[in-house]
Amino acid sequence: MARQQLPPWVHAAFLLWLLSLGGAIEIPMDLSQPPTITKQSVKDHIVDPRDNILIECEAKGNPAPSFHWTRNSRFFNIAKDPRVSMRRRSGTLVIDFRSGGRPEEYEGEYQCFARNKFGTALSNRIRLQVSKSPLWPKENLDPVVVQEGAPLTLQCNPPPGLPSPVIFWMSSSMEPIAQDKRVSQGHHGDLYFSNVVLQDMQTDYSCNARFHFTHTIQQKNPFTLKVLTNHPYNDSSLRNHPDMYSARGVAERTPSFMYPQGTASSQMVLRGMDLLLECIASGVPTPDIAWYKKGGDLPSHKAKFENFNKALRITNVSEEDSGEYFCLASNKMGSIRHTISVRVKAAPYWLDEPKNLILAPGEDGRLVCRANGNPKPTVEWMVNGEPLQSAPPNPNREVAGDTIIFRDTQISSRAVYQCNTSNEHGYLLANAFVSVLDVPPRMLSPRNQLIRVILYNRTRLDCPFFGSPIPTLRWFKNGQGSNLDGGNYHVYENGSLEIKMIRKEDQGIYTCVATNILGKAENQVRLEVKDPTRIYQMPEDQVAKKGTTVQLPCRVKHDPSLKLTVHWLKDDEPLYVGNRMKKEDDSLTIFGVAERDQGSYTCIASTELDKDLAKAYLTVLGRPDRPRDLELTDLAERSVRLTWTPGDDNNSPITDYVVQFEEDQFQPGVWHDHSKFPGSVNSAVLQLSPYVNYQFRVIAVNEVGSSHPSLPSERYRTSGAPPESNPTDVKGEGTRKNNMEITWTPMNATSAFGPNLRYIVKWRRRETRDTWNNVTVWGSRYVVGQTPVYVPYEIRVQAENDFGKGPEPETIIGYSGEDLPSAPRRFRVRQPNLETINLEWDHPEHPNGILIGYTLKYVAFNGTKVGKQIAENFSPNQTKFTVQRADPVSRYRFTLSARTQVGNGEAVTEESPAPPNEAYTNNQADIATQGWFIGLMCAIALLVLILLIVCFIKRSRGGKYPVREKKDVPLGPEDPKEDDGSFDYSDEDNKPLQGSQTSLDGTIKQQESDDSLVDYGEGGEGQFNEDGSFIGQYTVKKDKEETEGNESSEATSPVNAIYSLA
Repeated sequence: MARQQLPPWVHAAFLLWLLSLGGAIEIPMDLSQPPTITKQSVKDHIVDPRDNILIECEAKGNPAPSFHWTRNSRFFNIAKDPRVSMRRRSGTLVIDFRSGGRPEEYEGEYQCFARNKFGTALSNRIRLQVSKSPLWPKENLDPVVVQEGAPLTLQCNPPPGLPSPVIFWMSSSMEPIAQDKRVSQGHHGDLYFSNVVLQDMQTDYSCNARFHFTHTIQQKNPFTLKVLTNHPYNDSSLRNHPDMYSARGVAERTPSFMYPQGTASSQMVLRGMDLLLECIASGVPTPDIAWYKKGGDLPSHKAKFENFNKALRITNVSEEDSGEYFCLASNKMGSIRHTISVRVKAAPYWLDEPKNLILAPGEDGRLVCRANGNPKPTVEWMVNGEPLQSAPPNPNREVAGDTIIFRDTQISSRAVYQCNTSNEHGYLLANAFVSVLDVPPRMLSPRNQLIRVILYNRTRLDCPFFGSPIPTLRWFKNGQGSNLDGGNYHVYENGSLEIKMIRKEDQGIYTCVATNILGKAENQVRLEVKDPTRIYQMPEDQVAKKGTTVQLPCRVKHDPSLKLTVHWLKDDEPLYVGNRMKKEDDSLTIFGVAERDQGSYTCIASTELDKDLAKAYLTVLGRPDRPRDLELTDLAERSVRLTWTPGDDNNSPITDYVVQFEEDQFQPGVWHDHSKFPGSVNSAVLQLSPYVNYQFRVIAVNEVGSSHPSLPSERYRTSGAPPESNPTDVKGEGTRKNNMEITWTPMNATSAFGPNLRYIVKWRRRETRDTWNNVTVWGSRYVVGQTPVYVPYEIRVQAENDFGKGPEPETIIGYSGEDLPSAPRRFRVRQPNLETINLEWDHPEHPNGILIGYTLKYVAFNGTKVGKQIAENFSPNQTKFTVQRADPVSRYRFTLSARTQVGNGEAVTEESPAPPNEAYTNNQADIATQGWFIGLMCAIALLVLILLIVCFIKRSRGGKYPVREKKDVPLGPEDPKEDDGSFDYSDEDNKPLQGSQTSLDGTIKQQESDDSLVDYGEGGEGQFNEDGSFIGQYTVKKDKEETEGNESSEATSPVNAIYSLA
């Protein structure tokens, strides 16, 4: 848990300390001085008539002052009244009633006078009043008759008390009246109903007044309500109805204001007080209230909403809070607003309060009394309790409005002056004396003090002094350097030196020196800086079960020169460490946690200079005990009241009660949840179903868990009736292609409403609208046979018992069984380029069910080489797909089928078209740009030229050369792949004529010769890479028969030809 914040009183004490630093310099009590009032009763002093009366008045002075009092502006002779006495060495009055007397006889306005030879000081005018708590007048109240939905105000009208009593509403049985945005108490004590509902009759309403001083509560005779309604039955099910008012026949109304009435009002508030604005509206539905300020925003730092947004409170009002505020009341029928004009007035408050004036003979000085208020206050000066006008003249004194100026002051000028500033809303009275002294500087505190402070804290070094004339005070550090003032240092009027944030280098000896014309005085303070005490591992909130072990850590870092003490509080009281607890320097361990260990634990680590604390809360968990003493009352045809006695909550409040029931017909011995109720109730009306033999039990629930169930109640059976509902979740689905299974969720015991619950099942083809087929079923399913494949049926299932049939059922659409779908239609394979293949298809002509998707299988092939098959699944709405080709020469075979939940249907197969011949040309062009290829082609060309020359010579000589007899016939698509894996990309439709060849541009040319250059190659036929590029070379082919001697071997190679030329 986080480190605990300092309490508010610490901050208040710090502010008072800062104020004390700027206070006037005090005259030591061993010097002569006029009186000063030190303690007095409040201006409005209300007393308890059963106690003695004390009116306080304390004062100091030298010589000690004497006291006397006035009552109602006349001298109050204490000696003449035996009941009145004055405390010794004090002006406090004591009025004793032990021997009789009426306190009311002493009411009035009192003022105390403290006097010595140097002047007279006055107390405030104290108004004494005796607390009153008059009895409520007895009255007989007739029942209040009101129409349901109408607004209602129950007036309290408490007797006038002093001070005003606290008002609250309860029933005559002392149960608090539950309040919400519909029912709430106004600021003046009246109880407002924005609209009355029928359950408001269930209690009575009594206004109660609690009086502060007498600690008594007075109760007014209770109001009883009689609500007239158009819906006489208090049906609890309507309370949660989304439109409760319409359901009960209550007319809806636009809002109207119950308080304040009308559209505008005004309010006056005094500065510094709280402003409370209130708007209470009636209407159906209950209106919501919102607050706004005209021309600006609400002051968020001091504005808060109360009483379900019906009241706006602004604390510590100032002049800028004046203006126009308006509240807006709205419901779904409309809205209205009320404007409140706020005027801020002010009793007098100080701008410059007069302070004691200490002067040396011949010095000048002044007393200033400035105050503000609304209206502007007047200022009246007095001297020694008498109006200044009637005082003896003083040539050294001049009055200028709110200022008295003294020049060349002498001993005779000593006196006490009073400033009284007032307006119609109040007054302020201040005493300030003028003391004329001739005193050299003196130090008023012990010498050479040691001050130890905590690092980074704000610190004050005190150096109280006195002298007249008022000495000048300066501070020095370590006996050298300049005067300490400014920056991290600040010297106050009373001589204190404030160090705003202590650092290590601030450690040392500080000297304060007071000087006036009569001499000098000094004192020293030694300052030591210590490290702060900090809890660096704090205890944290924990939740523990009974019997477990809990450890609360508290690890501390502190200054080693200071003694550390660590102790623990439980619930802000010192912790008694028993034998189940172990306290160590850095932790507290609790063994076997029990319920009494629950509470807050505070670790306090302290030294003599500072302390740190951290708090954690231990929650001991326990499930509640079971409820007991179940009782059934108010037995009705469809309801019963169940009452129980709560068990112990075991330190965790019961949040809910779960009421369960068991019936002995459908599921005997099985308990079902009936309803849940808040943990604040122990009695509830249960709504029941017909023809159920009920037995109830109750389970209590808290944050820990659920209690054991209570013992069951006695049984209660309700009478029967026809069903009021039909089974739910009716479906018609085929389990085979020629049937339809009709299923539903069977009704339970609380919806059967009678014996022999059964179901009337009806069905017919949706398209044909034939007559209904029907059957009576006792279970929760029925199978219709011999149905066509996947056709829609209209289905109805109606509940029936021995008391009759249920309502007409809804018609549900079901379908008979599905089958495999037919093949997708119009399967198209397009190849827009060498990189992609586009597929398109249409839905099957006969889906035979609900299509759940398509399955596409495809494989790349290149002659006899076949790649890995790939499968794709598509949604039923997808009819397009694009395949990215792996290479530009392979073809693809695609197989597509549609799917229903039965499986994949008939498939359709297509292949991608052969790639265009331009692929060959492009690849050849790529090779033809290579240098090595150009050189190779040149060499082949030379060899061919030589070969042609040899052939020409041989022909001219009549020689022969082997010619391949085999005809070159172009390969068709069905021809096998060549040994090198290449393909002939011509198809059947474009096959060239025999004896012709396809040019690179795709045209067909007639072959000029049956001879092929390939026939002259030595290494076989021309070769192509898998990408279609030519990798063979033109060489002279050796015929297989060459070795058999069928033909001459001459000129079978370019080399032989060359030899023959020789």
